[in-house]
Parts: sequence; C-alpha cells; structure tokens
Amino acid sequence: MVAAPLAPTRTEITRTAYWTRLLPLLAALACVTRIPSFVRPLWNPDEGYLAVEARLLAQGGQLYDTVVDRKPPLLPWLYEAAFALCGSGSLTPLRILAVLAQLLTAVTLASLARRHWGDTAGRTAGVLYLLVSVGLNPEDAQAAAFEVFMLPWTAAAVWCADRARWGAAGAAVAAAFLTKQTGGAALLPVLWLLHRRGAVRAGLPRLAAGFAAPVLGAALLTGPAGFLFWTVTGSAAYAGVSGSPLPILGRALANTALLAAASAGLIPPLARALRGRTRVAGGWLWTWLASSAVAVAAGCHFFGHYYLQLLPPLALLATAALHARPGPPRRHPAAVLTSGCACALFVGWGLLAPRPELAHAERLAAAVAHRTAPGDRVLVWGIHPETYWLAGRTPATRYLTAGLLTNYSGGRDGSRVGEAYAVPGAWPVFRRELTTHAPALIADDSRGKPYAPARLPTLRALLASGYTEVARVDGAVLYARAPGTSGTAP
Repeated sequence: MVAAPLAPTRTEITRTAYWTRLLPLLAALACVTRIPSFVRPLWNPDEGYLAVEARLLAQGGQLYDTVVDRKPPLLPWLYEAAFALCGSGSLTPLRILAVLAQLLTAVTLASLARRHWGDTAGRTAGVLYLLVSVGLNPEDAQAAAFEVFMLPWTAAAVWCADRARWGAAGAAVAAAFLTKQTGGAALLPVLWLLHRRGAVRAGLPRLAAGFAAPVLGAALLTGPAGFLFWTVTGSAAYAGVSGSPLPILGRALANTALLAAASAGLIPPLARALRGRTRVAGGWLWTWLASSAVAVAAGCHFFGHYYLQLLPPLALLATAALHARPGPPRRHPAAVLTSGCACALFVGWGLLAPRPELAHAERLAAAVAHRTAPGDRVLVWGIHPETYWLAGRTPATRYLTAGLLTNYSGGRDGSRVGEAYAVPGAWPVFRRELTTHAPALIADDSRGKPYAPARLPTLRALLASGYTEVARVDGAVLYARAPGTSGTAP
C-alpha cells in the first residue's frame, strides 16, 4: 500500500502564501526600475568591453591570453553564453538577465530581513533595495555590468552564513569574487557570523573549501598564471592611489551626493541607528557595510557603479532601523514613499538624458565600417571599446582600450598616463600583434586626451610608418594604411 502524501504544515502554507504575494511585487518593481536599460544599445564602456570580449571568445580567443581584461572570468563567460544563444547583435538578453539579478538580490535581502525582523520587514527590505538600486547616473546604474551581477552572490553569501551553511557561503563569496574582485569583501561579514556562532573550528574548513574550489577551477580553466596576473597582480598602476587628487575627490563627492539623493528615504532611519536610538541586529550588518565601503574606495577611483555594492547592506540597515523595535506605525511607509519618489526621478533621468558619447561611438563605428571590409582588423585608439562591437570589426590587438597601454582607464588626469604606466609587458606584445595583424584602419579617438599619439613614441612611429589621414569624425582621426606599405609596428 502506498502511503498518502503528508499534508503541508501551517508553516509551509504561510511561507508559500508570503512569497506568492511578494514575488510578483518585487518582479514588477525590478522590471519597472530597469526600463531605461532597454532604451539604449549600450550604457557604458564596460558593456562594450564585455561585448567585444564575448565575440572574440566565440571566435576561439583564450581569456587572459588573446582576450584580456583586469576582471575575473564569470561575466565574460555569461556574455559569451548569451551571445551564443541569442546572437551578438544586441544586449537585450543581458538586460533581461540584469533584471533577474536585481530580483534575486531583492528576494535574498527580503528573506534575510524576514528572518530577523518579521514579514513586514522582508517586504520593506526587498522594495527599498529595488527603489534605491537605480540611484546613480544611469550609465552606472542601468548597465548590465559587473556590480549588478556581483550583488546576488554577495547577498547569497551572507544569507548562507546567517543559516550556518558555511560551504555554500564560501562558494557564494567565490562567485562574487569571480564576477568582480571587490565581491570578495563579502567574506568579512561571513567571517563575523562564523565567529559569533562559535563555529570556527567546524565551519572554517567548509568555508575555505567552498571558496577555494570555484576559484581554483576558474584558474585552471583560464591558465593559473594569466588568471593571477590579470585579476590580482597586474594592475598595480591602475590601483595606485597617487595622482589626480582633485578629479578623484570631485568624482567621489558627486557620486556620494547622487547616492544620498536616491537614499533620501533611508537616511532618517539610518541616522537614528547611528545615534543609537534603534538597536540594529548585530555587527554583521555594520561589518557588511564597512567592508563594502572599503571595496568602493579601493584604488581611489570612486566610479559611480562601484557604489552599487553599498546598497544591499544599506537597505537592510534601514529596514532594521524601521522594524527592529516598536516605533511610529507609519514610519516605514514614509521611507518607502520617499524612496519611490527619488526612484522615479532617476528612472526619468535614464529615459530622457542624452548620451553624447554613445552617439559619437555610433558615428565613429559607422565610419570605420564604411571604410573597411568585414574581415579587416582595425585599431580604435581610445577608451570606447564598444566602437569595435558597433562596427562589427575585429580588433588588431588584445588590448581593447588605450587604458591598458597608458593607464588612462583609471579616470585620472595626465600625471600618471603614458607608456611607462601600461600593464607590465603590454607594449612588446602590442607591437608584435600590430606587426602580425597590421590594421587596415586606425581610428585615433583620443580627442586631446593625455593618451594622444603625440605623447606616445611607439604609436606615433606606427602612424608615420605607412598610414595617411583619410577622415575625421567628431574630432576622431581615421588613418588608412597606405597602398604598398605594411604598416609594421616599429
């Protein structure tokens, strides 16, 4: 006789009903807040870089060898997989995946908040996170780039640690790190929870194994030496803290102000928590926020998208301040309403703001495509790798931006920009590649920036060796290889 299935318990019914009501709300909010991401073909150079990387990988390129970047491998692989399934002509599949990533982050935060402060707190945390998640310049908040795909892993790491699932917590920290290096900051709140639970002896080996296995696997797949160089040791000049203090300070203040405006609904409860009027649930949340702040400040670049890493702990801290102890009954609706108004302003900004750099890249890409054949290799000397993707042309070198060869990609002024500050060993490889694959066209897109060819002897000599100016596009200069010359790099 087959036993009858057990009836669901009251707890299971309650849990199912809770998520059945909350998930559609969070899904709808995730979609609405990211509508602007679908109105532009590209939002920032990170997306362009990933798109070009994915095409090169699909053509047989090897990550950290013939395809290089200072980032870990998970997101290039995700782009490559999306392009393999849906084609490489649009980032729409990645936009959809970004919506799902934001939804997963919100759901994980809601689950954490519900466990600590109750059902209403869970709803508040998920909603607040999604409302503030777009509170930066749209090119930072709406792009399907590294931080958006890193945050579900950081939230999952803390969620697993909160439930003493140490192996899974380690694997989640590893996945965050393999999406972007600063995702490894999630290890600190995980270790704090491990210590507070008194589980160091039993949990630390599982945590270490969970972290080590994915990282070692990625290193073996890409080559340990290349993986270590491009993700850890090869970016000393980029991560340096010297030079350009005023641009760095201005960028930090501007992005902090934007995030503060988006977090207007969170600031009053956070202020109460800081004054000690509200007891927030333990040091794990403050440790998470502090480690995220260190990650944002690492390298002293303060780009807007770095600030996204602050949002999960901020949303949870505000939720804790609103729900951890009895207070005015209408306090959390006011926080949500204020955050909703701020969110509407940032969504409107994303829908209406012009994108002059994208328009320039599109015009330059059209000119490059017009003057070359599909099989030609080209060199776009600038910091907008999306030009290769928009033009449908293969780069003549593995270095997709001038930043890797001059350090300009750090967003600083000209004080530490030049051949001497390149990724170690890059210029000999660059010269060898341009000798092997002499570009049919060189687009100098420096437009007066400190990495202009006039300041770089190697590139200046290359242009003089067999290239002639053929066109100008918005200040960018196009050089074609002269008939009968090889364009060999000096």
